[in-house]
Amino acid sequence: MKLLRTDSVVKKISVALVCVAALSSCATVPADQIVSSDARLEAGVFGAVKIEELESRSFVSSRGTALQYRLLRPRGEVAGRAYPLVVQLHGSGGIGTDNVKQMELLARSWAMDDVRERYPAFVLIPQFPVRSANYGPRTPDQHAVASPALDDALELVREFAAANAVDTSRIYATGFSMGGSTAWLLAQHAPEIFAAIVPFGGVAPPDDQAARFVGVPVLAIHGNADTENPITADRRFVAAIRAAGGRHATLREYEGLVHSPPADAYPGFWWRDWMFAQRKK
Repeated sequence: MKLLRTDSVVKKISVALVCVAALSSCATVPADQIVSSDARLEAGVFGAVKIEELESRSFVSSRGTALQYRLLRPRGEVAGRAYPLVVQLHGSGGIGTDNVKQMELLARSWAMDDVRERYPAFVLIPQFPVRSANYGPRTPDQHAVASPALDDALELVREFAAANAVDTSRIYATGFSMGGSTAWLLAQHAPEIFAAIVPFGGVAPPDDQAARFVGVPVLAIHGNADTENPITADRRFVAAIRAAGGRHATLREYEGLVHSPPADAYPGFWWRDWMFAQRKK
């Protein structure tokens, strides 16, 4: 893979992402990207976000498990209009029941004014009381498997979409670390629900699940210096999706980036524009 200059990568990746968005007109597989930037997403930029501005809610699944979650409603919500739904998933540091710790960097980014204005949507930010994804040691075949908490999250998504003005052709999942792994797993378990996923720094499923992703657009984002969740699993699984006949998966690889969302994840119009362009048929 060719190393791209940082000052030209946005233009070059946009071509690949447009091809993913316009699948009917792009016959070739989108090319993976290597971005020459090791800059991390800085926490300080989100100081203006007041968690209290997001609705605090609770959901009890059919298993009797309580899930706390935050809800961001579309700004300027119009009665009778249907909106996309983003399921924003947290890493292992967000595990708990306080309905606060799951408000990590990417979760906070949805509440920033520039993002809210550009992407009117419902944003669900559940908090898992236990791990939602598990993975073994850092081996070449490392892969993620779901915990029962994933079923609770899927039940929440289904019930929320049925009870609110959600455009069910535009339901998305994204997250970082364990949240990225969970985004992969949600699409594995319910590919009929999700119009696209954007996992950041996650661990992908095993190769025998690749066929379930043939029709699911994926933009996987990962630093190649990540030693906590090595990029190996994402490389392996994106290749497996393509081997299964998938033409919707792209891996965006950041040269030298450790276990962190990249700096350009916010405002991140490039990845959010791509995600919001995807629709279930």
